[in-house]
Amino acid sequence: MSKIRPAAFLCFTIGVASMAPVTLARADTFVYVSASTEGKIDAYKMDEASGTLTAIGDVAAGNAVMPMTVSPDRTHLYAVVRSQPYRVLTYAIDPSSGSLTEKASAALPDSMPYVSIDPAGKLLFFASYGGNKIATLPVGYGGLVKDGAKQVVLTGRNAHAIVTDRSGKYVFATNLGSDTVLQYKLNAETGLLEPNDPASVQTKPGQGPRHIIVSPDNRSVYILTELTGEIIHYTLDASMGTLTERDTAMILPPGSTLEPGVAPPPPPPFTAPLAPPPAPASAVAPPPRIWAADIAITPDGRFVYATERSTSIITAFAVTPETGALKRLDSVGTEKQPRGIRIDPAGRFLIASGEKSDKLSVYSIDRKTGALTEHGRYPVGKGANWVEIVDLP
Repeated sequence: MSKIRPAAFLCFTIGVASMAPVTLARADTFVYVSASTEGKIDAYKMDEASGTLTAIGDVAAGNAVMPMTVSPDRTHLYAVVRSQPYRVLTYAIDPSSGSLTEKASAALPDSMPYVSIDPAGKLLFFASYGGNKIATLPVGYGGLVKDGAKQVVLTGRNAHAIVTDRSGKYVFATNLGSDTVLQYKLNAETGLLEPNDPASVQTKPGQGPRHIIVSPDNRSVYILTELTGEIIHYTLDASMGTLTERDTAMILPPGSTLEPGVAPPPPPPFTAPLAPPPAPASAVAPPPRIWAADIAITPDGRFVYATERSTSIITAFAVTPETGALKRLDSVGTEKQPRGIRIDPAGRFLIASGEKSDKLSVYSIDRKTGALTEHGRYPVGKGANWVEIVDLP
């Protein structure tokens, strides 16, 4: 088992002239970022007032460690390693220090770029882009994941994300290459996914549905399209678990010259990156294409944010309270090739990672307007990918 290594330095301030009474914070906030190229997870403590990050160390995970999720009781972090042998690691989160200690490992049936957990904390859900499948693994005693897949379901092309609704009764999975959103019921007795009626909804051809978020009130589902840079807004029938498309919103600013993306072939097994061969002198650079990545919503459901990797931007949207429709607000530049964003549980800060950046960006969120203001940038491992933020009482 591996345990988080202490950071090389620790910054603190002590009042020398006088010792004033100490007021304990309501909660400690910790941030975890998977650095896929270095095969580790970086950990930070976040000041809940200023958003300042202090490195507290890192833990070795494995080459191509990428998606992560946190148990509903905030005691465990689950991290997926996308290099052979494919596996999901269980880390215990120390409630006082935020440090991670590896407690278990379980085999995965394929390389999985997405993981989530049901609200009851009993099942992990996975999607395999190259394997065209989704899978579930049971969460065992003490929050540990040790057993293999409970269920594997073949899907259309390029399964990319899988989440439950807020009740945990219904499950949605995107197929980027098939322009499909699959709809399932979660059988409470067996713990198995069963096709809903209808079993899927189609997006427009070439949109490439990627990541999914569900509104806090469980009335809307927002799906980010990787290839066209749109957010599709669906209304959710909470009694049936089915989606109805209502409208879309664009990530890119008006006048953008990016062309729609194209679904790439499945990636090869992970190997150390090699230097590409030099391009012929006569080669023409391909046109820049839309390449959307991640999406997040504030805990109060008022604002949505999404990233686009070709232009390295985060775009903010206001949510119309009555309908759930999105209104595009503005975009800000961020870390190069932004892969992951997360909002803290209090809805005050957004953290962004960039796959081609050695820094994290922390932004404050204006509670009235949704505007992002950069508050700081902090060192992070190479290939920064997934971000998780945890409040510990």
